Amino acid sequence: MESYFLKPGSLSSHASSVTNDPRRPLHLLSAFRLFISASFFLLYVTDNLITPLGSYNPEAFFTYSVVYLLLGIGIWLTLNTQSIPFTLKVWISALTDIILLTLLMHASGGIQSGLGVLIVITVASTSVILGGRTALGLAALATIVILIEQFYISLSYPLGNSYPFAGLLGTTYFATAILFMYVASRVRESEDLAARRGLDLANLAQLTQHIIQRMQTGVIVLDQNGDIRLVNESAAQMLHIEEFQHYENIINVVPELATQWRAWVKDPNRDPEAIQIVSNPIDISPRFARIGDQPDAGAVIFLQDMAAMAQQAQQLQLASLGRLTASIAHEIRNPLGAISHAGQLLAESDNLDENDERLTEIISSHSRRLNTIVENVMTVSHRNPSHVELFNLNNYVDQFIHDYAIGHGLEKNLFYVKITPVTTMIRFDTGHLHQILTNLCQNALWHSQPSNEIPFVSLIGGRLETETRPYLDIYDKGPGVDTEAIEHIFEPFFTTETSGTGLGLYLSRELAEGNQAHLNYIDEGHGRRYFRITFQDPRRQID
Repeated sequence: MESYFLKPGSLSSHASSVTNDPRRPLHLLSAFRLFISASFFLLYVTDNLITPLGSYNPEAFFTYSVVYLLLGIGIWLTLNTQSIPFTLKVWISALTDIILLTLLMHASGGIQSGLGVLIVITVASTSVILGGRTALGLAALATIVILIEQFYISLSYPLGNSYPFAGLLGTTYFATAILFMYVASRVRESEDLAARRGLDLANLAQLTQHIIQRMQTGVIVLDQNGDIRLVNESAAQMLHIEEFQHYENIINVVPELATQWRAWVKDPNRDPEAIQIVSNPIDISPRFARIGDQPDAGAVIFLQDMAAMAQQAQQLQLASLGRLTASIAHEIRNPLGAISHAGQLLAESDNLDENDERLTEIISSHSRRLNTIVENVMTVSHRNPSHVELFNLNNYVDQFIHDYAIGHGLEKNLFYVKITPVTTMIRFDTGHLHQILTNLCQNALWHSQPSNEIPFVSLIGGRLETETRPYLDIYDKGPGVDTEAIEHIFEPFFTTETSGTGLGLYLSRELAEGNQAHLNYIDEGHGRRYFRITFQDPRRQID
């Protein structure tokens, strides 16, 4: 099954690279090191040392400042190198601070100078970066170095005993390490939670986008100016706006829909009218909903293919018709059978003159016609639901013509088939399509005028130039349908032939609409007349 979710590691790793990037505090610590060492160096060079800086040994203080500055510059230059492990960089940075700040503190008179407090910043930064036992180990190392310095200075000045201050400073190092370890842990937990929530929101947004794009109902989102913010796949197919720029105004893309939207903005209570764009023969019913409570807010436009709505209405109609035909079968077919049987018995009598035989033929003929009507009505009402399949139109039509010609004893050269491209695919119930083509081919052969031109029936199809919907046109050599009769040919029981039932085209259109297709009669003039089946876009599933 195709996945429409983000990979869990993709967003969380990205969040970690931004919010939990350990290089950032290391860069800040390096910048602090450069600032402190450069400040000490400049204060000495400009002869502006502040007491107690360098009070014990100014020359040593200057030397340590230069070494500290040079090491600081070197560490800064190696921060982005990949050859040195990151943990090793942190340890080198921390040891440099602890040792050089302790030496500077010693040159300034020891713990009383206050420079040992600067090591707290190093301990805090390292605790944030590494955490765990490493931070505690670094605090212990800094404490040991401070105690060693105090021990050494006490050898030179026995009266300068500052062990309590050294112990207090060491305690500060440990307290700082523990505090920042805890704070960093909570910050990481919060950032991980935020990353997970961000991943969930991203997944939800992507899932929502997927659902909207796969909806059978077309969806268009407009801002208050009528600029397009979102169009789902169904709307793009209905309106043929596959190519457009976001934030392009709706009036430049679909003027018919823009007119309806402006009328709705002026009067939200009005009922929108169905629209039909030039490049699409289907009727589209728009519905509008305001985004938010503000009068000047944007709008969501829902587009419904009237063919799908007609299909639903048809199902209700057929349910009622099914109950009616059950009564027809009982009330008409039984008496009809009796009439037909009586006519057959009467025709076998030896005492019939020529007029009586003609009457029996009329009884038999109209009984068969009435029986055909009843069967066709029952076929409409009791037909099975559509079993839609995706198949190649060219292959299907070729096979249909082959079977039809053999079944009716016709030459295959009476038919001409051309599907361009030959790879055209459609979604349809193969049984329903067979019945539709049978009705149309029978009509085409029946009404074709005697002619030496072959073929009598042409089936030409492919894809419409202005859209992605497949089509199939059926031509014949007949005179065409009278202008007065065109609007009635799909009505039930309408026929121009005395022997016809008037249900063939009606049944064919019902079957087409049951598959969300359209069957129309098109008269372009100049003798170009044909029936066209416009199929549903094969990329869309039929409910």
